[in-house]
Amino acid sequence: MAGGNKSGTDIGDGHIGLAVTIIALIVIAIASGPQGALIVAGCFTAWFVLALIVIYIGGGRGGEALGRAYVATFWWGDYISP
Repeated sequence: MAGGNKSGTDIGDGHIGLAVTIIALIVIAIASGPQGALIVAGCFTAWFVLALIVIYIGGGRGGEALGRAYVATFWWGDYISP
C-alpha cells in the first residue's frame, strides 16, 4: 500500500476474510457453544482495535484509519480468493 492508499483488491480481500470469519464463528458457536465464538470474536476485535491505535498513532485519521485497520485485520482473505 504505497502512499497510504489502499487498493480495491485489498478491501475485497478484507471482505472475503470477514465473511470467512463470520462463517467460522457460526460453526464454532454451533460446535462448542457461544463462549468459544465470543472468545474468537473478542480476539479479532482486539486485533482490529490494536491495529486502529497503531495506525492512529502513525498519523492515519478518519475513514482512512478505519479502512487500513480493516485490511490489517482481514487481509488474509487474499489467500482464499482465486
